[in-house]
Amino acid sequence: MSDVALILEGGGMRATFSAGALDCLMAHGVRLRTVYGVSAGACLACSYLCGQAGRALRVWTNYVDDWRYCSLRSLLLTGDMFGAKLNYDLVPNRLDPLDEAAFLRDPARFFAVVTNLETGEAEYLPVTGMRRDVRLIQASASLPLISNIQRIGGKKYLDGGVADSIPIAQAIRDGCARNVVLLTQAPGYRKEANRAMPLIRLRYHRYPRFVATAERRHEMYNRELALVEAEERAGRAFVIRPATAPDVGRIERDTAKLKALHAAGYAAAERALPGLLEFLAKA
Repeated sequence: MSDVALILEGGGMRATFSAGALDCLMAHGVRLRTVYGVSAGACLACSYLCGQAGRALRVWTNYVDDWRYCSLRSLLLTGDMFGAKLNYDLVPNRLDPLDEAAFLRDPARFFAVVTNLETGEAEYLPVTGMRRDVRLIQASASLPLISNIQRIGGKKYLDGGVADSIPIAQAIRDGCARNVVLLTQAPGYRKEANRAMPLIRLRYHRYPRFVATAERRHEMYNRELALVEAEERAGRAFVIRPATAPDVGRIERDTAKLKALHAAGYAAAERALPGLLEFLAKA
């Protein structure tokens, strides 16, 4: 199904819903071979493409109380609230390793979405190896104000969600006329202007195009939602989303809430499975 894309938006730890949905897809052998991951969605794509059901929830709940995972202490000491050493080295390589061999046996087209600070535009970086390209995943998930700028190939990157939160238009441009979209907000949600813009303007004043993109982010996001909804009505997109607004913050330490949201994502995907399989059969 290389002509059908799986699109995973971010949303911080609200993406636990998507982790549950992906675990359901893995349980039923549904593997899409073109994946666009944004921010937390890029992190989830790694476990999905390595065929490791349960891993994402396990990581998010096992280390949530470790200061190296996510804390103000980590932000002050390293510049990253989500500690790079633990999240992008120790966990994927030693503590809860990604099965890179499984990924390489059945390679997918996997794109980590990032935002270029100099241009303010989204870039879609191909991930061809979990260890070799882990910096691309880190760049996609490097949230403004609480993450270091990621320098890769002479370019500077931050969170892909700033420039392209739901890259369905890019998937269509790349030849995927039909798309499966996992959203982390309930029906009817629309994003409002970012209240942190004064801090973003101050912190990134050397990157005016990035600041301009961040200023327009809510408008872009709402246009992308409208496109997703139009594609869904036309039968060209299959969307799985929470039925109600998740009771989980972008940074959440309550493991009971995380497990409940994961279960909700699994249940939503299971209910949607017959329709999803019919949708994929038409591809």
